[in-house]
Amino acid sequence: MLLEIDPLRPKTRRLEQAVEALRRGEVIVYPTDTCYGLGCDIFNKRAIERIYQIKQVPRSTPFSFICPDLAGISRFARVTDYAYRVLKRFLPGPYTFVLEGTRAVPKMMLTKRKTVGIRVPDHQICQLLSEMLGNPLLSTSATDHRGEVMAEPWEIADELGRQVAVIIDSGVIPPEPSSVVSLIDDEPEILREGKGDVSLFLS
Repeated sequence: MLLEIDPLRPKTRRLEQAVEALRRGEVIVYPTDTCYGLGCDIFNKRAIERIYQIKQVPRSTPFSFICPDLAGISRFARVTDYAYRVLKRFLPGPYTFVLEGTRAVPKMMLTKRKTVGIRVPDHQICQLLSEMLGNPLLSTSATDHRGEVMAEPWEIADELGRQVAVIIDSGVIPPEPSSVVSLIDDEPEILREGKGDVSLFLS
């Protein structure tokens, strides 16, 4: 299902169709501030397995997840005073922050080091989806069979339409990956430089 939703004035009534699909354990495509994301409820193991199949990546590949706001992060990650100041300054925004995970995080979503990558994108739709669902959304880019990130909703529909329940169409999103910053031990480390400015972490 291709679901057109205005990114600036999203209507919760229309978003409810996508949320219901997530509650059923389905996979959806949704917009973020960096690209279109492929996602599901992080507490649905079957849906996570489905995303590994769609992406054709090893089960050891770590996926990040989206929380609707800063308050939600503390449930799933150990947030020190330093980390909180960083999160408050840079989120919502095009960053993925790596933190030590808590017991609330499903084992499938933890790395070998028991860390998690958490996002709060600057995009109303994915924030609302997570808020309405009541759980974080798994977040990985929507790619084609060549591994290229797709920007056009019609292209995503052609490539993934039979593999996902809902594709939220919010127009073209030129893909630009989030910047990934580890905050483990309160020592910021740039793991990937992307859309988010990382210069302040380099000083």
